[in-house]
Parts: sequence; structure tokens; C-alpha cells
Amino acid sequence: MKNILVISYSQTGQLNDILDCFLIPFKGVEIDRINIQPREEFVFPWISSVFFDTMPETVLEEKIDLMPYDFRANSYDLIILGYQPWFLSPSLPISSLLQDSKFLAVLNNTPIVTVIGSRNMWINSQISVVNRIESAGGRIVANVPFIDRHQNLLSALSILHWMLTGKKERKWGFLPLPGVSRKDIESAEVLAEPVTQALHKGDYLGLQERILKKKLVDIHPSILFIEMRAKRLFIFWANLIKRKSINTKKRNFWVAMYKYYLIFALFVVSPIVLAVYTLLVRPIIWSSIKKNKEHFLYLGIER
Repeated sequence: MKNILVISYSQTGQLNDILDCFLIPFKGVEIDRINIQPREEFVFPWISSVFFDTMPETVLEEKIDLMPYDFRANSYDLIILGYQPWFLSPSLPISSLLQDSKFLAVLNNTPIVTVIGSRNMWINSQISVVNRIESAGGRIVANVPFIDRHQNLLSALSILHWMLTGKKERKWGFLPLPGVSRKDIESAEVLAEPVTQALHKGDYLGLQERILKKKLVDIHPSILFIEMRAKRLFIFWANLIKRKSINTKKRNFWVAMYKYYLIFALFVVSPIVLAVYTLLVRPIIWSSIKKNKEHFLYLGIER
């Protein structure tokens, strides 16, 4: 009997719902499922000040303490790693897991499928995850991201409402429901079918291509454009806040500056930049966009 490890962190519970559906096709498989928890819990819903204050350590991928966890086996035929991006980086609990010697040991010589629950930007976080997995001797064989497909600004507003109130509802009656849609969550079962077939065959070559042929995973060009530029700004602000935080008062001031900058950039600057990009730039560089999309959809995966 095949033996797999499913390990994840889900603050809101949405990723657990995705994984529940993803695991449906895994019949006749021994599943060791672990939900990791930080020693100091990240309470949901977020408090606004805590949410923005979490950015510097998340972006710089500083390690935090996790609650103890145990594996039922010393090795696995497959590992499914489920995670959320925070601030274009892996969430702090997942970054810490990927720096934990106990987990790194079980990654060695093991195929790994990453399952992501994201608003709409996951590329930068996946770059970091792939690098850490490869450094530990693991190999990525598939990546299955689930995103909020609504327009970027509407999605941002609805997600902020959900994150700060805990209410998954249509705010003001016109914003979309926040998070990954129920339809997309349930599609996880379909996307997992090629993974189960590869597991039983013991052959993962071509797995990502078979997943992408389901036409349920893609990268929107405008989101790709934003994300490729935004991470540098997050790193700048993270380092600035850490450098200036000689005391709590100073840190609170610079975190507030970052919050106002982010709101201004998201709701004022980005729509203008995206309009120019979509109308004038994107048609000219379309072949380059297609190449970049393919690169990130197969990031770290042997073809």
C-alpha cells in the first residue's frame, strides 16, 4: 500500500477544505495527515495592526516556533504540502516548517506536490518553497494553485473584509464572495486524479502537464506583471521596518507607513499602471508573457 504524507497550515480553514477535496481520489492509500500549528497562534480573524505587523518577518522568512508534530513513518512515497502565501511569501508557519530539520529529513529523495490556497498571487512564494525543497533533496513533481478568480481590486477588498472580520460574505451586497470559489474547491478532486495515477505507477514525469490539460490552472498576465514587481517592494519595506524598529513605537510608526503605502499602491497606482500595461505593453511582449507563464507553471518540475 502506498504511503503519503499530507502536511499543511490553514489559518482560515479554506486550505483544509481544498485538501479534503484533493484527497478524495486517493483510495487504498495510507494517508498521514498533519496540520501544523505555530506555538504562538495567529488568531483569525486578524486584527489590522497585527496583520500588517506580520509582514516583515514573513517576507524575510524568519523562523518561528511550531507546536510538536510526529510522522507515522520514516519515509513516504509522496508528500503533499499545502500552504498559503502571505505577503507574496510562504506563510510564517510554512517557512518555519521548511527550515525544520525534522521535516527537511523526510523530504530527502521524495516526490512532493504543492497545493496552494491563495488570493491570486503565488509565484514568489512558490519560488521560495521550491528552493527550500530542492536544497533538502526533495523534488517537486506538481504544483496545484487555487486562487480567487475575481477582478484584482474587488478581490482585495473582499479578502480584507474576510481577513479582518472573519465574515465570508458579499460585503456591501456587490463585492464577490471572498476566497477560492466553492466550484474551484470542489475541482480539486479532478486535479488530484492525475496525481493518484502517478503515485500508483511510481512515475511522475509529465504529471504537471496532465494537470494543466484540465484547463483549471493558469496565470493571468496582469497578475504576473504585478507580482514580478511587487516582491522587491515588499523586501524593501520589510528591511526598512526591521532596521528602523529600535523600539515598539518606532516599529508601529513604520508599519503604519507601510500600510498606507500598500493601500495607495494597490488602489491608486496599480490600476493606472495596469491600464497602460494592458493597452500598450502587453500586446507587444505577448510571446515573452507566454514563455514566463509556462516557466512559472512548471517551476522546479522536470519535464
